Amino acid sequence: QVYRGMDVGTAKATEDERARVRHHCVDVRDPTEPFDAVDFAGEVERVGTRSVLCGGTVFYLRAWMQPLVDLPPVDPEVRARCEALADPHAALVAVDPVLAARLHPNDRVRVIRGLEVYEQTGRRLSELHDADLGHRKACTVVWLDRDDLDAILDVRVDAMMRAGYLDEVRALLEARVPRTCKPMLSLGYKHLADHLAGEIDLAEAVLRTKVATRQFARRQRKFLRSLGFTPTMDGPHVDALAERAFTIPEGA
Repeated sequence: QVYRGMDVGTAKATEDERARVRHHCVDVRDPTEPFDAVDFAGEVERVGTRSVLCGGTVFYLRAWMQPLVDLPPVDPEVRARCEALADPHAALVAVDPVLAARLHPNDRVRVIRGLEVYEQTGRRLSELHDADLGHRKACTVVWLDRDDLDAILDVRVDAMMRAGYLDEVRALLEARVPRTCKPMLSLGYKHLADHLAGEIDLAEAVLRTKVATRQFARRQRKFLRSLGFTPTMDGPHVDALAERAFTIPEGA
């Protein structure tokens, strides 16, 4: 949702919703501009001490909750070597099996980053992430899980298609946003771009989007549990949790 022009596929808050409740970190980058978890944590810090973080990108949530380790900048030569590997995920299994188990083989951006960090530092990225990263910020968690989540996600993808998802991807490509840039490799954007390039038919692109979204949701559930969250809250608890959130002392 930080990227301009990526509205339907990210379920970005509408202008009316943003008029009623102030939103941050929306439309702050073009798709070709870099934005990572460190940038996100900095954006949230600038908002203030009391915020609502909403969404499914748990790694970004973790980056705000506790500081990220200081990682080396990207070395173009190292990245090129990692990108040239026939099976980067298999290479990551060999050097950092814990991180490899957390990442889907198609999550190329994070797989390559894990390989880069290991080659540049000799340390596993999973160990760096799991190290004592300092004081965890005070927060109240609402995890609205559903037993029928897979079916709901499928319905959501169909709704996005009716709302113009394919036209949105077409417009991005016509604006010369490369298919290889980071946001265009995410979930449905990648598959719909593959369709528009004539590589797969539309039905297959939609099916792959649904499957990838369900897989992503499962990985996010696993990540949430690794942060100590449990899916114990449902709809009736939301008001009570919101009230509790406002009992956190200012500046905590």
